[in-house]
Amino acid sequence: MTLSSGRRPWPPRTGRRRTASVAAAMAAVFLAVGPSSAAGPVSPAHPAPLGIGDPLFPQLGNPGYDVTAYDIAFAYHRQDRPLDAVTTIEARATAPLRTVNLDFAQGVVDSVRVDGARARFATAGEDLVITPSAPIRKGAAFRVTVRHTSDPRSGTNGGWVRTGDGLAMANQANAAHRVFPCNDHPADKARFTFRITAPKSLTVVAGGLPGQRVRKGSRTTWTYRLAHPMATELAQISIGRSAVPRRTGPHGLPVRDVVPAADRARLEKWLARTPGQLAWMEKKAGRYPFETYGVLIAHATTGFELETQTLSLFERDLFTSGQLPRWYIESIMVHELAHQWFGDSVSPRRWSDLWLNEGHATWYEALYADERGKASLERRMRKAYGQSDAWRAEGGPPAAPEAADPGQPIGIFRPVVYDGSALVLYALRQRIGRAAFERLERRWVLRHRDGVASTADFVRLASTVAGRDLSGFLHPWLYGRKTPPMPGHPDWKQTEKVTTKGAALPGARAGRHAVRYAVPWAVKPG
Repeated sequence: MTLSSGRRPWPPRTGRRRTASVAAAMAAVFLAVGPSSAAGPVSPAHPAPLGIGDPLFPQLGNPGYDVTAYDIAFAYHRQDRPLDAVTTIEARATAPLRTVNLDFAQGVVDSVRVDGARARFATAGEDLVITPSAPIRKGAAFRVTVRHTSDPRSGTNGGWVRTGDGLAMANQANAAHRVFPCNDHPADKARFTFRITAPKSLTVVAGGLPGQRVRKGSRTTWTYRLAHPMATELAQISIGRSAVPRRTGPHGLPVRDVVPAADRARLEKWLARTPGQLAWMEKKAGRYPFETYGVLIAHATTGFELETQTLSLFERDLFTSGQLPRWYIESIMVHELAHQWFGDSVSPRRWSDLWLNEGHATWYEALYADERGKASLERRMRKAYGQSDAWRAEGGPPAAPEAADPGQPIGIFRPVVYDGSALVLYALRQRIGRAAFERLERRWVLRHRDGVASTADFVRLASTVAGRDLSGFLHPWLYGRKTPPMPGHPDWKQTEKVTTKGAALPGARAGRHAVRYAVPWAVKPG
């Protein structure tokens, strides 16, 4: 994710092999932080919300099962009406289940079936609590089918985004359950199939590759499947009057973009940059990890750009406002592209591991600008170092961020997880050398491809690649309230005044339209 304001300022401020089973990942989160206050056995007569106890979103996710696949059908009518929907979930029980909790809000449930039999259901907080006709034994595979609506009319905290001519999705960090019932935590990744029925005059594109398209009367049903498991927060569907330009990326990779039809020619110069950006990222992090890629440019104001899997979401204004230099816009495109490796293919085990996503995406964004002679990486990192203590005081250290304010879920996307976390990677490269750092990056995304990973996993792998224990070096950088000395730069000092805990930093604004607070690191606009 790249946070922005409605109008971006100048100087710029920017936003498997499974190594362990998803069930083990969920258990690791649950055991590491303990259950949420509502967790525990649930009586069918007293439904209660559950959670896996994630420190930042304790009510998200649900213990007791591992989702293996989602099949989600939407019937779209118009953007100011709820969509009719059927969500089918394939899962395996990791514990005996008398009830099954799903995260779901902002829709009306009509019926629920478990393995074809009708099941009782009730709501509790933002959970849908389902009581099957018979308990589910540990290890059993089961299927849940929910008929419901999906309401785009009150998406103030994510979920559906109303565009100029339809809808798109923005589910990060905790909003997928505002669109469809799910186990809404990135630790439980699954395969996805989308089936969307819409008026034939509209174009529908979703993450993954297209399947069968069936026209019946005035409506068309579009099918898309993702070939790799995906976290719920990364789902994307675009419905609108869109053009879908296509081109070829490295190794014959199909690249498809989605843009407002009226803007196709105007946006072509930006779309044409993607194959080269893919090739650049492959040199840094290894082969692109998915089956397709492209950018979705939506006529909407979201306050951010977003790395939805295989189809990254961008605001149209980023490309059309004329307020920003070309190289800067391209670096933001690389930021979201880098997330396909760091955050999408390798997803965070807990939301506290968010720095692994945003720190890496910011790193490659900055490196791309540096290698093109447009903005110095070292200058940007020195500026970030000067502000790092202030960022840590405002939002916590990179690997132990503080929770967002109530009702502001994207408040976790603070400066410390962007440039403050890229600074950790810079310090690591300074410590182990460029060659070892580049080996680490490639091994990280290969080892954890299609899976989830934690900060501890990263420290272990870094130590292995470096040939020495780096935990003592990295722990203060990741968890310290004060920023350690920068290797190789003893003259770097803190320059930003540390604010009181919880106070906003100059230039930062809380909430959905927050600006990613950075520094005037640009050296050559244009």
